[in-house]
Amino acid sequence: MTKTDSPAIDLVWGAEAIATVIQAKPRQTFHLLETGQIPAKKVGGRWVAERGKLIRFFLDDEAA
Repeated sequence: MTKTDSPAIDLVWGAEAIATVIQAKPRQTFHLLETGQIPAKKVGGRWVAERGKLIRFFLDDEAA
C-alpha cells in the first residue's frame, strides 16, 4: 500500500462533536474523555477521536 492508497481517517474534533457521534450530552462526554473511558486523545488542547473507533467501542459488548 502506498501513501496515496492509504485509507482516509475520519477524525472527530472537539468534545461536542464527539458527543454528537456517541449520542450523549456534551457534559457527559467531557467526563468520559477526561477520565479516559472512551478512545480519544487531546491534541493541541482539543479532543480528537477516530469515528470508526468510537463506533466500534460502543458496539463492543465490553463497553456495556
